[in-house]
Amino acid sequence: MSNKYSSKIIRASAILTNSYVASTVTGQIDNNDVQELNQLVLYIDFTKWSLTSLSIKLDFSDDWVNYYQETFESISWGTASASLWEHSYTATWAYVLATPFKAKFVKVSAKWVWTVTNSLCAIRSIVWIA
Repeated sequence: MSNKYSSKIIRASAILTNSYVASTVTGQIDNNDVQELNQLVLYIDFTKWSLTSLSIKLDFSDDWVNYYQETFESISWGTASASLWEHSYTATWAYVLATPFKAKFVKVSAKWVWTVTNSLCAIRSIVWIA
């Protein structure tokens, strides 16, 4: 069985802001909507300058209206606590963020933390089904 695969730029290299700016990963691969896929990989090129960090969050939707932010659970003494997940990057680097998903739309949002500078961030998405 061959892999279905798509790569596209979802954020051209641009200066970051102090609030989340979203890009939506959508599209078709071999006439199959993104919801047929099961893996999202983001290639994130981050130039820090004097920022504290870059924050990335992922939101998922099946209707392009109602989005649900990626969460994680921590367990302590048999109690699970859910938290909203924000991925934080603290150094100039080329990062890879991979996550499984089952959604029609995925919104990838980026913002800076601390001081506005000439810090840059570019994001390319890759989606596939194996």
